Amino acid sequence: MSGIRKIPVCPGVYWVEVAAADVRLLCGCPMDTVKHLKKRGLVIAVEENGAKTETGPNAILLSDLAIQDGRICNSAEFPVLQMLYLQGMLIPGHPNNTGALPVLVGAAQQVDAQMAYIFRGNYGLVSHEEMLAAGATPELADELMRMKLAFAFGNIRPSEELLQPVYVEEGPAEIRAGVTVTRTALNNFRIAYKGEHVDVDLMLKSGERYEAPYRLEKHLIQRDYFSVVHSGDGDGWDVNRPAMGSIVQFQGRIFLIDAGPNIQTSLDALGIGVNEIDGVFSTHCHDDHFAGLTQLIRSDRRVKYFAVPLVRASVEKKLAAVLGAPELEFSDLFEIHDLKLDQWNDIEGLEVLPFLSPHPVETTCLRFRVFWEGGYRTYAHLADIASLDVLEKMITEDGAHGISRARYDATLREYAEAADVKKIDIGGGAIHGRAADFSGDKSGRLILSHTERDLNEEERGIGSGAPFGTSDVLIPAVANPLRRKVFEYLRNYYPHIPLHPLRHLMNNRIVSYNPETLMIKQGEAVAEVLLVISGNVEMLRSGQKRGHLLFGGALLGEMAVLTNAWSDVAYRAVGFVQVLRIPGDLYREFVNRNALYGSIVQTRQESNFLSGTWLFEEGVTSVVLNRLVQASDLRMFEADTWYTPPDSELMLIQSGAALLQRPRGRIELLGAGDHFGARALGGEAHRGSRVRFTETTHVYTLPAELAGSLPIVRWKLIETYRRRYLDVH
Repeated sequence: MSGIRKIPVCPGVYWVEVAAADVRLLCGCPMDTVKHLKKRGLVIAVEENGAKTETGPNAILLSDLAIQDGRICNSAEFPVLQMLYLQGMLIPGHPNNTGALPVLVGAAQQVDAQMAYIFRGNYGLVSHEEMLAAGATPELADELMRMKLAFAFGNIRPSEELLQPVYVEEGPAEIRAGVTVTRTALNNFRIAYKGEHVDVDLMLKSGERYEAPYRLEKHLIQRDYFSVVHSGDGDGWDVNRPAMGSIVQFQGRIFLIDAGPNIQTSLDALGIGVNEIDGVFSTHCHDDHFAGLTQLIRSDRRVKYFAVPLVRASVEKKLAAVLGAPELEFSDLFEIHDLKLDQWNDIEGLEVLPFLSPHPVETTCLRFRVFWEGGYRTYAHLADIASLDVLEKMITEDGAHGISRARYDATLREYAEAADVKKIDIGGGAIHGRAADFSGDKSGRLILSHTERDLNEEERGIGSGAPFGTSDVLIPAVANPLRRKVFEYLRNYYPHIPLHPLRHLMNNRIVSYNPETLMIKQGEAVAEVLLVISGNVEMLRSGQKRGHLLFGGALLGEMAVLTNAWSDVAYRAVGFVQVLRIPGDLYREFVNRNALYGSIVQTRQESNFLSGTWLFEEGVTSVVLNRLVQASDLRMFEADTWYTPPDSELMLIQSGAALLQRPRGRIELLGAGDHFGARALGGEAHRGSRVRFTETTHVYTLPAELAGSLPIVRWKLIETYRRRYLDVH
């Protein structure tokens, strides 16, 4: 019988167990990995020596790559929390607290980055100086440090006291008791024990991507004037539901409250494209509220980011830590809007008040309001909060670790303030709330959230749940807010066209497509142009293993209609999709009457090339592609020519081939569609790189500043930069 057991968990994740050595190795840990382990039966609740605990891993093997397919590969925060607290490896007196620490295994670059990221996830900002730099007053910084130290049992501990790092560089590295890990190639490892071994490949295959652990029903949400769509009731352990979150709709605009793991899956199920999101309000930096932020940059514009500076600073530091890239500029990916603590902030008519929530990291609850007939309509979002009995035990007036009586009283008042709809955290334990604290709440509707279990009888008498996709309408819409989106998209496409031709186009039907419907078939004639208003559309080409996503603002079938040709691609609705249907003859007349045909068709070849490359295939609208084409140049390089790409230019190979010689002599073969130049970060690791063209090669050059201003492109440039110059090879 083999002494090593290997179990596939999900794409990019494996479980390797050596029972004789007491090694349970989680190989790969993208977001929500613990939930996948629970679904596979590898994490279960048990009782040992009278103590309730869980099974699970005691070591984690990290990916060599920080990013694959645009997704963060290493998100060890919750697997580590599961080991320390739910398995009991850190709990005093627990039978699993044997003195052995959880082990982080991998390249030094990735292990050190995870140690720093877990440290930030535990504590957020860790000094008066960091808090003062984030805008806190000396008095507030002192109060927050006292509170933070009380939650941390008086000591901010470095990750090295909680985790054992094991670096895999040249040759085998021992985890424990003779179990070794050896890198055999990039992201390929051999786990060996007493003459036996198994091999693990953490590279995502072509067409693969990290999966959500749950399937969500598709919804066509009503677009109301002011409403709350419930996008999550669970927590970081719930295998069936997304983590606690909400979507606020106001005047046709869409704002997220937090971005938990697999937020893209939730948006797909709700029929919301990333390009539709106006902004995200951030409460704090724990992974079940933070990990999906990088999925919101998959578009050609920056999503607005709203948070108080203290929360923003902790989020920035944690994201930089997980990448191991201090050069990362958060403002390059998001449009930052700092909120003032304890004040009403006016977001173009939507007012929001953040107030402090006592928590181990910098955290605010959020209260929203809009004035309407008879007074304000209000929504309160209280995640994460601590229970009153926990807070009461923390009260101290002598400057010791804890909170003051004044802070406790203020928190009690803020918890109790009524709203038309209020969603609260009832996760319990040392750092979450409980329903009993709100038993007398005067809110119109009280929603109990942030838990993986069903509500008990007492809780059902206090508040209610909010299944995924349900809405609370605070102010109904009279006008159709989708028409406003149509106008914005058309004005963006045709900024110099008079209004009356655009109104003519707008006077067409808005139609809905059901999930998984083929909207346009490849190889068939196209009778109409479809302007995507809401939802996500997958563009499919024959011969490709998977398509890529298009969001709001995409024009489907435009070139086929203008040239009377068959469509060379297929378009498929991911969830519910709403489009403006423009008959083909009407669109051709609009283009001809406004002398647009030449500019559209002339750029077709170049824009088709760009949209077929990995950098620009996803989330970049046609209007932006046209802008890129107009700014591009086509250059030719003879075979055997050496070239040092400038930082100011992004270069994409149209035809031909080249060898990229990286520092320390490493070589990468580049072909059609590949890119070089335009370093994505402020680091210097690329210095010394050169390109040798191995045959006559045609290259498109684009201004790096223009291409890098598109968040999805910048994120992919970061992925390439890390793979080529920072991660293991």
